[in-house]
Amino acid sequence: MKLFRNIQEIRHPLKRPVVTIGNFDGVHVGHQLLFHEVAIRAKQSKGTSVAITFDPHPLKILRPNGIRLISTTRQKIELIRMAGVDALVILPFDKQFAKTTATEFVSKVLCDTIGVHELVVGYDYAFGRGREGNIDFLRHQGEQNGFPVTVVDAYYEDDMLVSSTKIRELVMEGRMRDVRNLLGRCYYIHGHVQVGKQRGGAEIGFPTANFKLSEEDLCPKKGVYVTQVLYNNKMYGSVTNIGYNPTFGENELVAETHIFDFNKDIYGHPLRLNLLRYIRGEVKFNSIDELSTQIQKDVNTAKQVLAYATQEQVLSCEERFNSMRC
Repeated sequence: MKLFRNIQEIRHPLKRPVVTIGNFDGVHVGHQLLFHEVAIRAKQSKGTSVAITFDPHPLKILRPNGIRLISTTRQKIELIRMAGVDALVILPFDKQFAKTTATEFVSKVLCDTIGVHELVVGYDYAFGRGREGNIDFLRHQGEQNGFPVTVVDAYYEDDMLVSSTKIRELVMEGRMRDVRNLLGRCYYIHGHVQVGKQRGGAEIGFPTANFKLSEEDLCPKKGVYVTQVLYNNKMYGSVTNIGYNPTFGENELVAETHIFDFNKDIYGHPLRLNLLRYIRGEVKFNSIDELSTQIQKDVNTAKQVLAYATQEQVLSCEERFNSMRC
């Protein structure tokens, strides 16, 4: 995938570009359908599939405290790359750019710079100053400038509208199975392992890898989760507490992860943490023994969930293989 980090990097219009525009936070199933539509149409016209997005997310500028993002820009780039888009254009967004009218955007960015051949957008997309660039506006611009506009309908999964807003709500409610259905993958958090209080192994009997979280980010519901840790390109089962560790009177928001069958020094190393299932809320225990007993129960639950998830995945692969043979 060709990556353009500003409009100036595009020296010449692209080859018959089929373009989609959006914030694409989370790159969920609905976004993936957009990219699929763009890729099909680009292939049919022997052109280039193009996605345009913004960094930072416009609401981070227009309403700094008004949004918590599902994905970082780095994650978004990688997920769009995996979706098979030929070119990704990331437009720097600031208060000056926010003043750009929809007409100016179509003229200067879509037509003059990119050379749009066809435009594909979601059913509710709008852009430009005051969100004046709605679907009717785009269709009118397409007629004037010679590019067709295709609108992809809303997509529902288990009677839930697939949207970034809905996914944020589900994450904060701890509904990870629903989140996975709407994202098309596990929701994950990541960070670098920090030195903690050293209580996990010595006092409690369950050593943990810890990293800080921020309340300003999209933080899952506080409590204990069945998780998977991706470290050095290998996946490990784990159980994670997200919260403030009330038994020890802590006030720092952290993710504390006990990794199964793992004995490596990983302080300072990056970890990715897939959140599979919410088990229970965070509890203040009366003693370390009570805490240790509950963690053992959580570990047993997590291993059962992980075993079931593995079996489910195997069956899914077998069904897919058999359908291909048929």
